[in-house]
Amino acid sequence: MTNNIADIDNCKTMLVIGSNTTEQHPVIGTRIRRAVRNGAKLIVADPRAIDLASIATLYIRQRPGTDIALLNGLAHIILKEGLEDKEFIAQRTEGFDEWRKVVETYTPARVSEITGIAVDDLFTAARLYAGNKPSAIFYAMGITQHTTGHNNVLTIANLAMLTGNIGKPGAGVNPLRGQNNVQGSCDVGALPNYFTGYQRVTDDAAREKFQNAWGVELSNKVGLTVGEMLQAARARQVKAMWIVGENVAMSDPDSHHVVEALNNLDFLVVSELFMTETAQLADVVFPAASFAEKDGTFANTERRVQRVRKAINPIGECRADWQIVSEVAKRMGAPAEQWTYGSASQIMNEIASLTPQYAGITFERIDAKGLQWPVPNKEHNGTPILHTEKFTRGKGLFSPIEHQEPAENPDDTFPFTLTTGRILHHYHTGAMTRRVPGLEQIAPEERVELNPDDAAKLGVGDGDWLHISSRRGQVDARAWVTDRVGNGVVFMTFHYAEALTNMLTNTAVDPIAKIPELKVCAVKVERVAK
Repeated sequence: MTNNIADIDNCKTMLVIGSNTTEQHPVIGTRIRRAVRNGAKLIVADPRAIDLASIATLYIRQRPGTDIALLNGLAHIILKEGLEDKEFIAQRTEGFDEWRKVVETYTPARVSEITGIAVDDLFTAARLYAGNKPSAIFYAMGITQHTTGHNNVLTIANLAMLTGNIGKPGAGVNPLRGQNNVQGSCDVGALPNYFTGYQRVTDDAAREKFQNAWGVELSNKVGLTVGEMLQAARARQVKAMWIVGENVAMSDPDSHHVVEALNNLDFLVVSELFMTETAQLADVVFPAASFAEKDGTFANTERRVQRVRKAINPIGECRADWQIVSEVAKRMGAPAEQWTYGSASQIMNEIASLTPQYAGITFERIDAKGLQWPVPNKEHNGTPILHTEKFTRGKGLFSPIEHQEPAENPDDTFPFTLTTGRILHHYHTGAMTRRVPGLEQIAPEERVELNPDDAAKLGVGDGDWLHISSRRGQVDARAWVTDRVGNGVVFMTFHYAEALTNMLTNTAVDPIAKIPELKVCAVKVERVAK
């Protein structure tokens, strides 16, 4: 996030796109609701009429996979009506003229045809976002989990720069991270192409710095993403894997082939809290300590690094992740003097010594309240808003982006579009929340959201059993007949192993970010007696 959560109170207009905020990020969703009650305008753009749509100034339902066309169309109208921030564009950006040539082709009529959004609604959205500033954009995996995910984000950045909604209170571009420490994991190098602090493994100077600190020679080769690892396992190019806290057998697309890949490994290690579907396939399972059983930090969606404090001693043989890794490293022959960590605080000091954004962070400094990075030194109080004077690269670059159709659209054989997500009551693959009796009572099974018009054509009533099939797999689940979804679209979660939606989803990936297109695939829907 370029801004922080509290800054939502300063927004005059909010554009929420590809984020079911009140269900996936309830605290932030509550902030947005409060801002609306206090007079802020809210635009919701989503293929589903999510909860926030009911309080939105404007709700627009785009066809899944058409976000670039929508955002380019808003930019087109803003330019035609002279609502752009000319001073910001001139002083703080580059590439505007080339970008403008592309955007000029996205007329309201063309965008309406691509997205299914009425022309009048496009004008209303553009005028609200550009004319009632400061305006902030909030997005989540409804933007990124596409074969155009990287370009979707660039298009959002274009819109924010066009209107000068960057580097100011109440403005900004705010991605909402899907799990509590996704941001922190990325910050400290749990990525195939970065060391900590987004220092590239291909950068000779960065690599030399880490080599000197750790006393080992480091590769300059970019590693594999999750999807590439699984493909390599199927091809027996990767023979062993250690999975920490991720239930890939349920969370990754085309689950049948994920399990096949894991079974193809010579050796699989899993660190977990519970015997998940992935842990059940492992040769060795390390019992990991939960958040309540260890000390450390989480970095949340607003870049705030916060303390995690041990409330109880680890149960049974559970250990903190850093202890497990250290013990395995010693048994693999690593020099014992390099693995003498005595506490999470000591590890944070090492992170700070190698990571410019974390340089001023210590456990003592974040004892009472977390700090938002970058924190370049121990006298610095953190950075609530990014890019106030300049961008990381100097000037912001406008990126000319063209609309691109999803990898798999409906056809005669598979006439529906499946989009996926989560619900309020369960978290991710349900490994934790489905063990809570109260939550299971509220949401005990998968329900397929199906538009009433489509249900009538199929002869389906609410609660009837459906057979959903794609080019990759098939599942059975009950129907929820609702106008939350539009015609030709069905929605499912991936919480339920007994109706595993990711048996259906597509493995096509964004060519740059390598994220799979979990938000769009073609399926067939049939009523079955069961």
